[in-house]
Amino acid sequence: MLLVVQVCISCEMKFKPAGEEEVFSHFEVVRYDRLENRFLTTGDYSAIQQMCTDYPMETRMLLEDMLKIGEVNDPEINSKFLNFFQDTTLQHILTEVGLQYVNMEDINQEFVKSFKYLRRWIPDIKIPLIYTQIGDLSQSIVVGDQSIGISLDKYLGVDFPVYSKFYNEVQRRSMCREMIVADCLTFYLISLYPMKNLDFVVQTDRDLYMGKIMYVVNKATGRKSYDTKFVSIIERYMDKNPYLTIAGLLNMEDYDDFLLAD
Repeated sequence: MLLVVQVCISCEMKFKPAGEEEVFSHFEVVRYDRLENRFLTTGDYSAIQQMCTDYPMETRMLLEDMLKIGEVNDPEINSKFLNFFQDTTLQHILTEVGLQYVNMEDINQEFVKSFKYLRRWIPDIKIPLIYTQIGDLSQSIVVGDQSIGISLDKYLGVDFPVYSKFYNEVQRRSMCREMIVADCLTFYLISLYPMKNLDFVVQTDRDLYMGKIMYVVNKATGRKSYDTKFVSIIERYMDKNPYLTIAGLLNMEDYDDFLLAD
């Protein structure tokens, strides 16, 4: 099935052009979730102020688009935000995120490695602002204009007890720390290389489209983050066409070629 991405477009540009050395020497996932957690667990007003001041678009997307608890300029929004997270399940999630994600250096390093490969293959690709947040289990990744939000509530591990109430075994396999970078790259590439006429294409073409995105993500991360029938078809196609670049693959729109060569 096609992996559906919700692309939330913001009007604020976060990225300023810079050389690769400068970009990657300073790269770090922004821990927006820590401000959120601080406000939700202690009611610290300075934390919500900083969320709104330093990350206005991210806060709007969280409150209005993800949690859907009201408009960010609602005078009662802080109380609504606090009350929403009084739910026992969400309190458990807040605690678990704090425990599991004390340190994210491994994830920072994997992002740097993966984006270096993507820059080599697609020189004009922008390195987005990447930040963490805590949601209500509704979305894993949100993509904005030059930003990617990671909902850590969806990456607490296959055996996290709460997940068994809402997700089947197959779904839970991807709800782990190891999938964060791969999922981010997948959603980001979908936003950069969207499938045209999505509502009018056959399912096989949709699957092959996702196969080529996932193939590129596997190459960038250096491991088989995704292992599906359609990723394998793309792998065989690339083996038979060694001169086809990654950028060329991403721009391909005739999916019959993949099947004819298989």
